[in-house]
Amino acid sequence: MFIDLPKTGIYLVFFIVAILAASIRILREYERGVVFTLGRFTGIKGPGLIILVPFVQQMVRVDLRIIVLDVPTQDVISHDNVSVHVNAVVYFRVIDPQKAIIQVEDFHSATSQLAQTTLRSVLGGHELDEMLAERERLNSDIQEILDKRTDAWGIKISNVEIKHIDLDESMVRAIAKQAEAERERRAKVINAKGELEASANILEAAQKLSQNELGIQLRYLQTMSDVAGDKTSTLVFPFPIEMANFFKLAQKKE
Repeated sequence: MFIDLPKTGIYLVFFIVAILAASIRILREYERGVVFTLGRFTGIKGPGLIILVPFVQQMVRVDLRIIVLDVPTQDVISHDNVSVHVNAVVYFRVIDPQKAIIQVEDFHSATSQLAQTTLRSVLGGHELDEMLAERERLNSDIQEILDKRTDAWGIKISNVEIKHIDLDESMVRAIAKQAEAERERRAKVINAKGELEASANILEAAQKLSQNELGIQLRYLQTMSDVAGDKTSTLVFPFPIEMANFFKLAQKKE
């Protein structure tokens, strides 16, 4: 039987290279490997050089860095029956590679779907004014709910941010009218408070002047000076204070 040694050597080299390629893995600092031996979980390895038993052991890479998940735009009906379009971004990372691979089929897709449903559920329980004014509190509520539900998957939700809350044109016009009406109401309230304070001050001044005839005369002369200085056609005839007192005495005698 004739054997071609050079060709056999080439086949042997290819076989050795294939074995090495199937058994050697290199994991980066931010990666971990979930190792299965004949389908059974046998440990987590990495980072660095990992050697596997070919055709017996398999490894699944898991990235431990923070993943940025863009939540698609969701149609949300607020508690006061206003339709809005909301999108958000979720920051999460894997803290337990074993759970992330074994407990859920695709942790990235599962987290995305859970974030969408949680976003609609949380925002749907609040009114539109709360969505616009209390975004930080809503972010915290969504993050807390997501973190609890993804804990069984070995995932930690680092942060949740609502990016945009889009309204229909009709709703934008209605909000603008509401804001204008609110500004007018505040202006009227401020004006009324000013008039109330002014009337109180005038009453207090009148009471003080009534207790001092000299003060009344000085105020009378000041008013005459102000009227005379104005460029008007108004004629003012002085009425002596003594004559007013004379009439008062006459009324008392009667």
